[in-house]
Amino acid sequence: MILQMQLSQQGQSQMPPSVVSQEGQGNAKLPCTAIKIEDFNLWYDNGAFHALKHISLDIPERQVTAFIGPSGCGKSSLLRTFDRMCDFVGGVKTEGTLELFGSPIFAMDATSLRVKVGMVFQRPNPFPMSIRDNVLYGPARIKRLSKEEGDQICEYTLTKAALWDEVKDKLGESGLSLSGGQQQRLCIARALATNPDVLLMDEPTSALDPLSTAVIEELVVDLARDHTVVIVTHNMQQAARVADKTAFFYLGELIEAGPTRELFASPQEKRTQQYLSGRFS
Repeated sequence: MILQMQLSQQGQSQMPPSVVSQEGQGNAKLPCTAIKIEDFNLWYDNGAFHALKHISLDIPERQVTAFIGPSGCGKSSLLRTFDRMCDFVGGVKTEGTLELFGSPIFAMDATSLRVKVGMVFQRPNPFPMSIRDNVLYGPARIKRLSKEEGDQICEYTLTKAALWDEVKDKLGESGLSLSGGQQQRLCIARALATNPDVLLMDEPTSALDPLSTAVIEELVVDLARDHTVVIVTHNMQQAARVADKTAFFYLGELIEAGPTRELFASPQEKRTQQYLSGRFS
C-alpha cells in the first residue's frame, strides 16, 4: 500500500520540537474520553430550528469515531461545535455539556481551541500559496519559525499525510497544482502541523476517486495512533472499515452508538437496523 510504504520509510521520526505537545511521552495509559457530550442541544435561527436534541456521547481518545446517518440529521452540526465553527453562524444557541479533555469547549479561547482541534473539510481547500506555506500556515501564526523548524514540520506532516515522496521536490509550487487526492492530503498535513489532539474530518473522501479514497482511509486509521479522529461519512462501508466506534444520528437525535463491529452486526434500535439495511435513507 502507498501509505504503508511511506510510513515504513518514516521509521522512528518524531514531531519536530517546535510543535510537540505531549506526543512521545508514551501511550501506556488506557484510552480516556477526549470529547464529552452530555445533554447537548443546538438551535439555529435564534431557536426556531432545534438541530441537535439532547445528545450524550463520549468520544474516546486516540480512536476513530464515525458519525453516520442521512443528510440533515445533525452529524456535521455536531462535528463543527468541537472547534467552534458554529460561532461563524448567526442565530446559533447551544445548551448542555461539551468538553475537550475536561475543559468546557465554549469557555475556551477559540483560537487556542483550533490549535488543539484540526479540521479537514468535504472538498479539498488548499490555500492559493505554495505547498510549504500551506503546511506552515498554522504554526507560523503561533510562533516565529526558523527555516530548520519549518523544514522539519513540513517533512514530518507531509510524511504523516502520505504525501512527502510526491511533493518533496516541489514544495515551492502552488498547492492548487496538485491533484484532488493530493490536495486533500495536503489539507490533512496542514491540519496536523499544529499537532492537534483531535482531528475532525467532514466527509473527507466524498469528492475523491476510489484510489485516493483508499489512501485517505488508510491514513485515517494510522492517524488514530497519535490523534483522536472524528469522521462524518455517508458511506457505511467506510465507517465499517476505519472506525473503532460509530454513532448513528437521525433527525437531530443520537439513536445509537457503540463499537463499530457490534453496531453493524447487531444494532439494538429499530431505526438503526432500518438505516443499515437500506430501508430508509
